[in-house]
Amino acid sequence: MGILEKVHTGELYDPMDEAFAEDHDRWMELLWQYNSTKPTQQRERDELLRRMCAQVGEGCFIEAPFRANWGGRYLRLGDRVYANYNLTLVDDTWITIGSFTMIGPNVTIATACHPAEPELRRRGLQYNRPVTIGENVWIGSGAIILPGVTIGDDSIIGAGSVVTKDIPAGVTAVGNPCKVLRNL
Repeated sequence: MGILEKVHTGELYDPMDEAFAEDHDRWMELLWQYNSTKPTQQRERDELLRRMCAQVGEGCFIEAPFRANWGGRYLRLGDRVYANYNLTLVDDTWITIGSFTMIGPNVTIATACHPAEPELRRRGLQYNRPVTIGENVWIGSGAIILPGVTIGDDSIIGAGSVVTKDIPAGVTAVGNPCKVLRNL
């Protein structure tokens, strides 16, 4: 298995491997173009978003500035997903966001993990775990969603929460670490 496939397997790899360099630059260029559009250039933003991301449903909108390690390359969006300013994705593997999900400003969704063993970190190795966010989820301002997390349909994640474990469908969850507060 080549290094380009390891990003999706959970295996350790070197993210600085030169096999990534040229490809990475292309995705970052698209992200730069997206963030350089004027608010009145919505058609251009829509076209760029579709070029940047693996899947974009109908009626999706991500406010600029938008940050992503791979410019959205491993991002899948359902229909009518809205993300407010300063969405940050560590999209080193798949991030899937279901239809009708709303994301507040300054939210971070991360997929990259670094090993606990000091020598492996010293070598700069990492592994990735995908994030899945269900349909009709509301993620409050400043929330952080960590690698490997799944958030169920119709749930609410409170502002400032740090989501370290899966959240079931149909709940309000808040805090650091994020815990279920109540069923909806």
